[in-house]
Amino acid sequence: MVCRKILLVCSLLIIFYASHCQGGCAEVDSMTEAVAGESFMLGCISCKRREEVSASATVDWYFRPLGEQDFYQLFHYEFPTSTILHKDYQDRLEWHGTEGTSDVQVGAIFMHNVTFNDTGTYRCTFVRTIYLSLHEEVVTINKNVELTVVAKANRELAAVISEIMMYVLIAVLQLWMIGILVFCYRKISAETEAREARQALQTQDLHVDSKDNCDGVHLD
Repeated sequence: MVCRKILLVCSLLIIFYASHCQGGCAEVDSMTEAVAGESFMLGCISCKRREEVSASATVDWYFRPLGEQDFYQLFHYEFPTSTILHKDYQDRLEWHGTEGTSDVQVGAIFMHNVTFNDTGTYRCTFVRTIYLSLHEEVVTINKNVELTVVAKANRELAAVISEIMMYVLIAVLQLWMIGILVFCYRKISAETEAREARQALQTQDLHVDSKDNCDGVHLD
């Protein structure tokens, strides 16, 4: 009985995590170190507080070069159209955010052929319109990305260790779940075999009793 409950819980956990992986939203910070001559993803995620509420959003990207005071606009996205607004970034920026809906929650853009002049502060601005039952509410969210351009990739030790620990933890959890499932399967199989053996023995005893009763009947 306990194993059956464990199997049910494991199944529910798998369904829960699968559904969240497919449809959930998590605000993860963008990477901040790009390599000159390569491509780089400028990440920007703004999750709605309530998934069931309808909304739409536009996304704008701004850039402030290192050592300067003012931002200037690079990019604008309003479903389903993206527009590059600065000549230095023509053919270099590509929309990699939410597709197929105006309810944008991922506003990432892909930058090709990164140069050292791309070092500076990038600002991602969501302008979200939330369609409530009685009125519409407009919310503006700003997120900054401090980008550094280097000649050669230099991963931080903490990031490497964190990534390794993440994969180790995932592997351990998967092995633990597989072990629990195998243990429960074997225990349930053993219980089933024992129950069938008991039923067979009871059937055999009934058959023997019935035969003994028939043997004890004398015809006149």
